Amino acid sequence: MKKFLKEFETFIMRGNVIDMAVGVIVGAAFQAIVNSLVNDVISPVLGLVANMDLSYLVLTVNGVEIRYGAFITSVINFVIMAFVIFLLVKLINKVSEFGFKKKEEDEAPAKPATKICPYCKSEIPADAVKCCRCTSDLTE
Repeated sequence: MKKFLKEFETFIMRGNVIDMAVGVIVGAAFQAIVNSLVNDVISPVLGLVANMDLSYLVLTVNGVEIRYGAFITSVINFVIMAFVIFLLVKLINKVSEFGFKKKEEDEAPAKPATKICPYCKSEIPADAVKCCRCTSDLTE
């Protein structure tokens, strides 16, 4: 039982799990903002165009109400949420890409892995002191 609890503690204390938990909490809060945007701003505007409020659109079949207006509102919520997340990820990638490019410029360029033998013109490892093809001694 102690081993199990120790493994669970190790799992919980990993950075990825904590990051995921924070992401879920922030996502839930963000969902409330998007729902408010759709329900309080976009749906009334669409209701003006269609002369009705989307959330109250109901189709009754054999006494069963099918609330397709609420479904349309949910689809709009999803599209807005996906678009905002897309923009957020794109912004984060752009910022991190800028940071990585700056680091790469500061680093010295990598040495080539191979070089050309001056005698037989074959390609050999860059750190070779003797050509493996013509057996010439390479002095640099």
